[in-house]
Amino acid sequence: MSDHVTITRHDKGVVLVRMNRLDKKNALTGAMYDTMRGVIENAGPEGTRVVVFAGGPGCFTSGNDIADFMARSTSDVKGSPAGDFITALATVEVPMIAAVDGLAIGIGTTMVFHMDLAYASPRAMFRMPFVDLGLVPEAASSILMPETAGLKKAAEHIMLAEPFGATEAEKMGVINAVVPEAELEAKALEAAFKLASKPPQALAHTRRLLRSNGAALRERIKLEGSLFASQLKTDEARQAFMAFMSRK
Repeated sequence: MSDHVTITRHDKGVVLVRMNRLDKKNALTGAMYDTMRGVIENAGPEGTRVVVFAGGPGCFTSGNDIADFMARSTSDVKGSPAGDFITALATVEVPMIAAVDGLAIGIGTTMVFHMDLAYASPRAMFRMPFVDLGLVPEAASSILMPETAGLKKAAEHIMLAEPFGATEAEKMGVINAVVPEAELEAKALEAAFKLASKPPQALAHTRRLLRSNGAALRERIKLEGSLFASQLKTDEARQAFMAFMSRK
């Protein structure tokens, strides 16, 4: 369990998972990944019907903790807390919803592709800086981003690593709606309660039908993970990280 992830259990099996490390812009540690993965992997036995992910005011998550990134340069993404969380996102059986306020960098963007519903505040800012760091996309975003927004928009935001705001995210279909900050979490919970009130078997079957590309996503996650791990060990990535750290 991580002290930087708070779990709130609501009625009807709705669970709110909040990333709560605001002094570090909600940069994700291994313990945070493990805690969030535990929630979605144990959803069935614990009676969870819907999981809502949120951050704090002005920050969903700034992505992976840099110290964790550097440590992984001598290890393998497979079996890592981040890798296991990404795999869980693609295999979870219950609906997931994101409430994105502020920064959503790296995994903060790619995890949103796995949500069934997503809402963002006007100040949300999405970015996938993998190539800039000498890395490759993660979480099957190399499939999900082109499917969602088209190849050229995917190239713009993955290859060029151009950030995009909430309005563009809605136009591309990355999120369902832009919602004022003060109403964002309530909107996500409202949708969660609606889903939790549906006939569960019909909802589960429908969700599986909508996600008929699950096997392809899992295979792509493995391929991305292998390439990600190999890139972490290159001089190209080390130089990119040094340049990034020098700008901080």
